[in-house]
Amino acid sequence: MDEFVCTTKIISGPGAVEKLADFGARRVFLVTDPFFFKNGTAARVAAAAKAEQIEIFHDVKPDPSVELAAEGTAKLRSFGPDLIVALGGGSAMDCAKAMAFFSKGNAKLIAIPTTSGSGSEVTDFAILTHNKVKHPLVDRRLRPDAAILDSDLLEELPPSLVADAGFDVLAHAVEAYVATGAGVFTDALAREAFGRAYGALPASFAGRKEVRLTVHQAATMAGMAFTQAGLGLCHAMAHALGGLFHIPHGRLNAILLPSVVACNAHVAGKKYGDLARSAGMGGSADTIAVRNLKNNLIRLRRELKLPETLAQAGVAPSAVWSAAGEIVAATLADPCCKTNPMAVEDFLVRRILEEVTGRV
Repeated sequence: MDEFVCTTKIISGPGAVEKLADFGARRVFLVTDPFFFKNGTAARVAAAAKAEQIEIFHDVKPDPSVELAAEGTAKLRSFGPDLIVALGGGSAMDCAKAMAFFSKGNAKLIAIPTTSGSGSEVTDFAILTHNKVKHPLVDRRLRPDAAILDSDLLEELPPSLVADAGFDVLAHAVEAYVATGAGVFTDALAREAFGRAYGALPASFAGRKEVRLTVHQAATMAGMAFTQAGLGLCHAMAHALGGLFHIPHGRLNAILLPSVVACNAHVAGKKYGDLARSAGMGGSADTIAVRNLKNNLIRLRRELKLPETLAQAGVAPSAVWSAAGEIVAATLADPCCKTNPMAVEDFLVRRILEEVTGRV
């Protein structure tokens, strides 16, 4: 039996933030980071809600901590909003979602992503960091009531952020497509998301702003797919490594994904082949299509100037292997492993670490 639930209203296009006024809020609590607070974007977006009272929490940092979410939750409860707005990348949205969840209020939550990657605007996930470990929270109550995809907010994205976030979209789509919870509806979204992002990322990276909305929409499609199908080993390892070494999440996915595809192909080769062919990579036999998928991910990674190994990302192999036990334990404990297409064991994590540290 296949079950698919979509409860988030999606508003997409140039100037979409103006639709905030339609929610009729009187008290708006906006969660963002210092960058959008200082450049005035947060105030402009909050003003679009046309509320009587506005409070802006602008202390979100990359990889938000449990302590930061607790601080924000206390301020949110004190203010008592009827609308919560999350503005920013995955960190801002995840922090806002956690704050809304822990406050146990009735305010609606609107997510406005400013990067095209996390898909957090439509997912049941929020990632918080504690003691150098990223902990995914998973609950349907974390899913925002609405997502606003405003392409006007994407015009000044630096190429490095386009690349990092873009590979997060690809990883979400690839992992959702072969996850144990995949079904006909999530497959359709994952295929479309992968094809759109794979085709448009080089142009977006090169500065062509007219394709930014295409990648933005692909990120949301991929989020809709993985929140119900699940993810896999790539994300579990990215969470473990990101908590320890603070490498951007999408960059870690770029390093890990080709290796994970090769490992999972033993049980997911047919679906990987289907995905490769749907994106125009060819391969009449599944083994050839899987090889094409892996090689094209590596080619795109190079085109987007992303690192191929953890060493190229600034982490010495010695640092990785000295923490190998901790990395393996955090990976195996991550809920993303539960929906990987093949069982994840200690040796498999270490095998991928061998490859991404350059030992093989």
